[in-house]
Amino acid sequence: MGTLINVALIIAGGAAGLIGGKFITVRVQDALLKASALCVLFIGLSGALEKMLIFGDGKLTSTGSTMIIVSFATGALVGEALNLERHMERLGEWLRDRFANGAEGGFVDAFVTASLTVCIGAMAIVGSIQDGILGDWSTLALKGALDCIIVCAMTASMGRGAIFSALPVGVFQGTITLLARFIQPIMTAGALDNLSLVGSMLIFCVGVNLIWGRTFKTANLLPAVIVAVLWALACEA
Repeated sequence: MGTLINVALIIAGGAAGLIGGKFITVRVQDALLKASALCVLFIGLSGALEKMLIFGDGKLTSTGSTMIIVSFATGALVGEALNLERHMERLGEWLRDRFANGAEGGFVDAFVTASLTVCIGAMAIVGSIQDGILGDWSTLALKGALDCIIVCAMTASMGRGAIFSALPVGVFQGTITLLARFIQPIMTAGALDNLSLVGSMLIFCVGVNLIWGRTFKTANLLPAVIVAVLWALACEA
């Protein structure tokens, strides 16, 4: 139920953005894109700092530096070898050819950017596990409300490709929900913290790309999330 609600809210937000985008100028669309990018940047930054910074004994310290270096270095090597970014682009191109007659400029960029924004993060994992084991879809409903606003702004500024981010969200979260009972023992508190930290940094990369173009191949960095979880499990063993 949680994933269905999340997908429905993404489609609703995209539809609203598509309708609204027809009545706003290019200048306003660009402003919406920059506003969306700013929000994505701070969502990623706040999530990362929340997990990295620890206040204790009257002083502020940081943690996780070694983990993120190893996770991103290893993840980048794996991601580049698999060329995950290109696979996502091909899926976007296939969707564009089927639903936009292959003509809409920026469709693939909109799809990839929106998909990476709404798929990455601890809320997707934790919410799907809660839904699969407890039948509690409240976390995914909250995520869906946030995704609705983000996809609405992205669709208005980047085009209909952003709406199709509902597809990877449905597959990703739906799969985790179905496998929740098998995943639950693995997702310890430490694993979730690492996932949240690395996932938040990836979201920050998406925000950077929205403002400064393809600075990061964010999809090729996705394996860093898996490395981060394995790191936590290894440390706890």
